[in-house]
Amino acid sequence: MSLALDQKAPSFTLAGVDGETHSLDDYADSDVLVLIQSCNHCPYVLAWQERMVSIQRDYADRGVRLVAFNSNDVSRYPDDSFDAMRRRSQEAAFNFDYLHDEDQSLARTLGAERTPEVFVFDRDRRLRYHGAIDDSRDEEHVAVPYLREALDAVLRGDDPPIGETHPVGCTVKWRD
Repeated sequence: MSLALDQKAPSFTLAGVDGETHSLDDYADSDVLVLIQSCNHCPYVLAWQERMVSIQRDYADRGVRLVAFNSNDVSRYPDDSFDAMRRRSQEAAFNFDYLHDEDQSLARTLGAERTPEVFVFDRDRRLRYHGAIDDSRDEEHVAVPYLREALDAVLRGDDPPIGETHPVGCTVKWRD
C-alpha cells in the first residue's frame, strides 16, 4: 500500500551517484521535495527522463528539489546497477540527485510500485501528490501535466487540483 496523502516523508539515507550519501535532512532547505521512483532500463522512465530534467530546471529557483531513486534488484536487472546509474546520470546530464535504494527500503516505505512514480512533499514534508508525471508517455500528447500542476499549487500553499493519479510504467523489480 502506498503512503497516503498528508503522511510524512519517510527518513532515508542512500548513496548518490555523485559519491555522496544523501538523507531526508539534506533537503530541509527545499520548499518542496519530489521523490521519483526511477531506474535505468524502463522505457517509461526513458520517455519521461528529459521531462524530469526540465522540471528540475524550471522549478529549482522556486525551492523545488527533485530526487530520483532506483530500487530495482540489480542481480536480475544489471542495467540498473550503481555503475550504470552513474553512467546514465552523466549521459543524460541529470540536474537532480540520483540515489541507489539498494535494500529497497525507501520504495517499500513509500509503497512505490512503478517506474516512474512521483511523491511530492510540501515544506512540512507531508505528501501532497502521488502518481504520474503527466498524462502521456508521449510528450507531444500531454494534456494534463500533473506534476507541474501539483508543484504550482503546493508552492502557492494550495492543494493540488489532483492529489493522486495512477502511476504508469514498469513495475519495481523486487528481490525474491
